[in-house]
Amino acid sequence: MKAKYDSIGIQYNQTRKADKFLVGRLAYYLAPEKDGIYLDIGCGTGNYTIALQAVNGKFTGVDPSEEMIKKARSGNQDIDWQLGTAEQTGFPSDWFDGVIASLTIHHWTNLETAFVEMARVMKRGAKMVIFTSTPEQMKGYWLNHYFPEMLVDSMRQMPSSQTVRNSLKQAGLKIVTKEPYHIKPDLQDLFLYSGKFDPELYFKPEVRSGISSFADLANAEEVAKGLEKLRQDIESHEFTQVAKSFENKLGDYLFIVAEKPV
Repeated sequence: MKAKYDSIGIQYNQTRKADKFLVGRLAYYLAPEKDGIYLDIGCGTGNYTIALQAVNGKFTGVDPSEEMIKKARSGNQDIDWQLGTAEQTGFPSDWFDGVIASLTIHHWTNLETAFVEMARVMKRGAKMVIFTSTPEQMKGYWLNHYFPEMLVDSMRQMPSSQTVRNSLKQAGLKIVTKEPYHIKPDLQDLFLYSGKFDPELYFKPEVRSGISSFADLANAEEVAKGLEKLRQDIESHEFTQVAKSFENKLGDYLFIVAEKPV
């Protein structure tokens, strides 16, 4: 993962901006307080870390990629940026008043070990806010029609809802709420399904290079053929029917809020 994101991180900030709505939901569930200390685990270039610290509290960003941390430091030197992993943060026990983990848990080496580590460094009563997607939700992406092998590989690395629930429970963390997220047309953070309503985004190399599925998992031949078919379907208006056939009520991504018991 480190090597992958050292490469992706070079141009990452071109397309991966902190989305205002997502920042608002993360802040709502985390509820950071002025004197609180919070962890953004798998912070990447720190866009959400910086945005959330502007809301309230003092944040620490941790990521295994040197390139990502370098970019984060250049964005805000007042935040404590650290190289590290979810499985081994190096922080004292009962240290943080809350944790966010945005689009990162599928990159963790060992989900169970990582959640145990999160529980260890969280204070009692602290909340962990996870933003992720599940394989069940990803089956509803119209991207499956054009890039089937890439989506299979993407879903394979994504923990299921049940796996996340079980891993949190084993770590002593209790899920207190879940909220599905449906892609919005004005989304600013161009992650995997950001082009749900704007398929033209996927024709931009800079957008694909900021999405790990395209940048790391995808086969170049499949991407080329998929984009060609997508272009044909857009021009023939067939795309409208393809997208409609994938509509579902599960949501595209998911907020999971867990708490360390008092």
